[in-house]
Amino acid sequence: MDQNRSRLSLQLLANSGGAFFEHEMWRGNTKEKISMLLVPHVHAHLQEAIQVSHMDCSASGRIPGKKGTWVIWAHPLLHIQLYFCLQQRNAFTDEYKKIHVFPNPEPMCWMSETTSTKKDKKHPLNGRRALPSNNSNAEENEVLEMEAFGLTPRGFNPKDYLQVVDIYMFKEPHEINKQQHHTDKYYSPKLVVRRGQPFQIQIDFNRPYKPGTDKFWLEYLIGRYPQQNKGTYIPVLVGDELKPGDWGAKVTHKENNSIRLSIMSSATCIAGKFRLYVAVWTPFGILRTQRNSETDTYILFNPWCQQDSVFLDDEKEREEFVLNDVGVIFHGDINDIKLRSWSYGQFEENVLDACLFLMDKAELELSGRGNPIKICRVASAVINSRDDSGVIAGSWDNTYTYGVAPSAWTGSVDILLEYYSSKQPVRYGQCWVFAGVFNTFLRCLGIPARVITNYSSAHDNNANLQLDFFLDEEGKVDTKTTKDSVWNYHCWNEAWMSRPDLPVGFGGWQVVDGTPQETSDGMYRCGPASVQAIKHGHVCFQFDAPFVFAEVNSDIVYSRREKNGAQMIEKIDMTHVGKLIVTKEIGGDGMMDVTEEYKFQEGSDEERLALETAVMYGVKKQITQDTVYQPQTDVDMDFHVQKAILGSDFKVTITFKNKSQNRYSAATYLSGNIVFYTGVVKSEFKKHSVSVTLEPSSSSTFDVVIKSSEYLSELLDQASFHFFVTARINETGKILALQKATVLEIPTLHIKTQGEAVAGREMSVIVEFTNPLKQTLENVTLHLEGPSVLRTVKKIFRQIPANSTLTWEVKCTPKRPGLRKLIASLNCDALRHVYGELNVQIQKL
Repeated sequence: MDQNRSRLSLQLLANSGGAFFEHEMWRGNTKEKISMLLVPHVHAHLQEAIQVSHMDCSASGRIPGKKGTWVIWAHPLLHIQLYFCLQQRNAFTDEYKKIHVFPNPEPMCWMSETTSTKKDKKHPLNGRRALPSNNSNAEENEVLEMEAFGLTPRGFNPKDYLQVVDIYMFKEPHEINKQQHHTDKYYSPKLVVRRGQPFQIQIDFNRPYKPGTDKFWLEYLIGRYPQQNKGTYIPVLVGDELKPGDWGAKVTHKENNSIRLSIMSSATCIAGKFRLYVAVWTPFGILRTQRNSETDTYILFNPWCQQDSVFLDDEKEREEFVLNDVGVIFHGDINDIKLRSWSYGQFEENVLDACLFLMDKAELELSGRGNPIKICRVASAVINSRDDSGVIAGSWDNTYTYGVAPSAWTGSVDILLEYYSSKQPVRYGQCWVFAGVFNTFLRCLGIPARVITNYSSAHDNNANLQLDFFLDEEGKVDTKTTKDSVWNYHCWNEAWMSRPDLPVGFGGWQVVDGTPQETSDGMYRCGPASVQAIKHGHVCFQFDAPFVFAEVNSDIVYSRREKNGAQMIEKIDMTHVGKLIVTKEIGGDGMMDVTEEYKFQEGSDEERLALETAVMYGVKKQITQDTVYQPQTDVDMDFHVQKAILGSDFKVTITFKNKSQNRYSAATYLSGNIVFYTGVVKSEFKKHSVSVTLEPSSSSTFDVVIKSSEYLSELLDQASFHFFVTARINETGKILALQKATVLEIPTLHIKTQGEAVAGREMSVIVEFTNPLKQTLENVTLHLEGPSVLRTVKKIFRQIPANSTLTWEVKCTPKRPGLRKLIASLNCDALRHVYGELNVQIQKL
């Protein structure tokens, strides 16, 4: 007994007539344990109990997730006898380590355990909920193949009843489901469909299906704790007709042992990956198909379905905002608009799974994943890494150690797949990178989306519709007291959806922004905010409308403090901020002006009413009582920056127009600054003062030359400058002030192809670049990608001498015919934002 000792305990259960039976045995240092919950539910003979104990697990039922654990229903006395019988026969192998005895189970009791390749995590419960949060699409439970109604009688054979032999999903790109659901571009071996629209499957049985006597249904499950009232367990009954927008199924064709089903999903269904089971009713229990990942079904949002909250009624818009996997993002500044192509790649392999993982990462309850408002809200936070280790780590300091410079990315696919694989933030991104990846996420799930660029975008922490620039006594900008900034441009996203949480009329395009600027409800996120609400000043409606309203409507106020303490306002510029808001045009690569969707014409009665409405709803409009504003009216000033190529000299031309009959002299000061595209000054590289005589009723013009040697050593990655010009009229003491941003022309990459561009055949892509600088470029990285043509490839060149040309050839095999786009980028410390692109028509084989 020293080596093989045991302990036996039997505890009666009050009010049930049953007992909890536990036995522990030690074999050397190994402990074996049997636990039984004995319930007086079904009477049987001892021989039957022993027979049950030796039945196949599929007949008696295996507890999910625990190998060798059996479920048995019988009288407690018989189980005690069974236990001693097994003990005497020394039958305590791994097979019998644990025996659980239950009464006839409640429906869904088999959904209590999880299967995972990882070690099981115990989720703590609390007093508020009976089950842990169901917020992971990846986790799942295991379903009993035989859910018995009670003790299974001797001689029961499941093969005597209707059995499922095979399920055919029609999931190939050329087959009916993906064609009708506009999902044929997804590189996924699984079925991908859109909600609220019927799809087809075929079930092969072991014999002909008899509608009068055979009873079966479908079960769609998602997550670890499926519940019918949460929409995570969906039993689909077979009926005579389908009701639009509601779950249902009907037999459309029957031949031999096979039937074809048309299945309608709900128009409010959760967006995610569902597991499919076919359940067959028998008099003694429910028989289910085995877990088969080949029948997994992705269900997405459906802009083609009128009952869906993301319904979009224009086919060209659906093709652009949902199906287009390459877009254009505008950057530069309002005086020199630039564009670059971006590969969204929402259909590329594993991107759909990566997007579903983002919602798992954000811990969004599965029951909320049918609501695009909730999805956009949590996604705007998880796209950035500021407070939740999200997808992209931002960097605006021109230092990109241990990462990729934001300008080097050509698309979203590499970023999403790297994050999906590593679960760590991808370094680095700036606003257009956040917007590009967010756009991929939304389009991949079926939510119509586009990237917006706001030129001269206000970043005002106080959201008071005012950006303050303080001048010193000489009229120069005081960098110590000036804290507000105007971004050359800022990119965000718009997502199309209805807003049942808002009054009628505020659905449609909603602003969502993944760039971390300010916190909202404790996290770095923004939106969704109704564009219509922003335009009309109804900023009381959630989410974050006041912040977006300030981004496009702020005034720039130039002021200086007199010696007596009085604050003098020298100029108020009410048109500089939000002057141009653009996106890619539908069906082309051109620019579409959407400024009027955000604001009324400056100075109009509608614009004034919108501002008054915004102030009424809580937007701060700063009014300083001790300020005096007497604008200069008889002298105008303007300046123009000559367009120039990076590395060359250029000039700034300043023009005065004296509209009075008086003769004036103006002390003029020009300040040239190297700035980040966010408007934050890195350094002042140019200072120039000059006195100008202004003759009555005349104009005066003079030039300031900017030499390349003055700026090249300090230049940042977007070659962006800010010029401030101030002039003090000596005779009146009035100050004129004006600021403008400019971006130098950056050289481009040239792309060409060699060989036939045919799907399935190898071709060559050649990238060429000529170094325009008077210095050698070192550690140069080139990226090249093209959706459906080639995955991202990169190559590092150690040196590119001044004025020399490099050639890089890449071989690839296009996957799909049609008009495709190749995108390339070049990146090094001395030169960034170098891009090239080429449209290629891929022919059919």
